[in-house]
Amino acid sequence: MADWTGLLSELVATRGTELNRYGFLLTGDRAEAADLVQEALVRVFARPHRSWELGRLEGYVRRTMLNRFLDQHRRRQRYALLVPKVAGPEADADHSGPVADRLRLLTALDALSPAQRACVVLRYYEDLSVAGVADRLGCREGTVKRHLSDGLARLGAALGTDRRAPEEGGGA
Repeated sequence: MADWTGLLSELVATRGTELNRYGFLLTGDRAEAADLVQEALVRVFARPHRSWELGRLEGYVRRTMLNRFLDQHRRRQRYALLVPKVAGPEADADHSGPVADRLRLLTALDALSPAQRACVVLRYYEDLSVAGVADRLGCREGTVKRHLSDGLARLGAALGTDRRAPEEGGGA
């Protein structure tokens, strides 16, 4: 059996930053992202496997993170029916440059449903094809296309642009 503690240490040392970024894109919150990474690592390493390879472990951890994110959202949705969330108006501070763009993007991502957000992150951050996203989420390609279309439309409306991403297999 492989030394799982060594594999865990190496995975965190070499891919920890990327796992945290992925978690942040899913959750939109640094603390939740760190919790998501830790929870996924605990779940994956709770059952050591003989043929673990470092290259495959990251995929297992990312898949576990995605599953946990979607599970947590479903749980929150149930509670949201009992306790309505009230968002106060945001102060329109005059930010400029990349920081403001990043904040606007994160705010727009927060407005997406978990399925839309997962599809957008997997398609454009993970750079998966529509078929790859469908496979990862365990749904049909048509469902992924619908979530991507709706998600991109909502992002475009929130960001004040109607630009669509290029179609898969399309030109530059």
